[in-house]
Amino acid sequence: MKKLVAYPLTVIYYIVFLLCLLLFHALQVIAYTLWGQKAQGRFANLLSLSIMRCLNLLGTRFRLINFQPLPTDRPILLVANHQSTYDIPPLHWFFRKNSPRYVSKIELQKGVPGISYNLRKGGSALIDRRNAKQALAAITKFAKQITQDNACAVLFPEGTRSRNGHPRRFQRKGLRTLITHLPNALIVPVSINNSWQLSKYNYFPIPWGTQVNLTVHPTIAIDALPTEELIDHLEATIHGGVISPT
Repeated sequence: MKKLVAYPLTVIYYIVFLLCLLLFHALQVIAYTLWGQKAQGRFANLLSLSIMRCLNLLGTRFRLINFQPLPTDRPILLVANHQSTYDIPPLHWFFRKNSPRYVSKIELQKGVPGISYNLRKGGSALIDRRNAKQALAAITKFAKQITQDNACAVLFPEGTRSRNGHPRRFQRKGLRTLITHLPNALIVPVSINNSWQLSKYNYFPIPWGTQVNLTVHPTIAIDALPTEELIDHLEATIHGGVISPT
């Protein structure tokens, strides 16, 4: 019955969602042109909130667990598991005060109104996963900008979304590069639960009444452990907070 109800609601959702993308794309372009990246970022924040509100039409709820305000006078490295494209709006909105920016595949630099524009203009790293040299250079440049701006780098080390909720092993190269080039950062591990449900029917319909939880684990200084031990710790912590489907 829930799946049946979800079909018409998903149609309504996609109409409203597209309108939000187009509206906030235009607002970001105007803000960036007139006032620069900081103003554009404010509308990117509101775009993330609007996407969450659109999902509320489907009974989706987002809950942030164990969150403590983060310092804004040092760089942040937020590391999370990856279950859905809908992981990003709540992360972006809840951590908006730290100016979140992403390591994203280069294919997303075009094609998605509002979102692609923010990736291009908002300071994210766009990497070609088939070109290791380009990816390394982009992440290195990204880390330098994160340090300069005391911003928040967001990385999903699993690389590919887990479509069934089960954690995937970390792909270490990108995370290792960020750790190396963000020596003063504070790391924030986050476990995302249940967002995979939103895409389990290939995004149509989007199920009714999904509860998405984001659990924030204790922060850790980037120099607290040797790099490989630190990555082991992050993987164990994040995956330990993921409730895998039975």
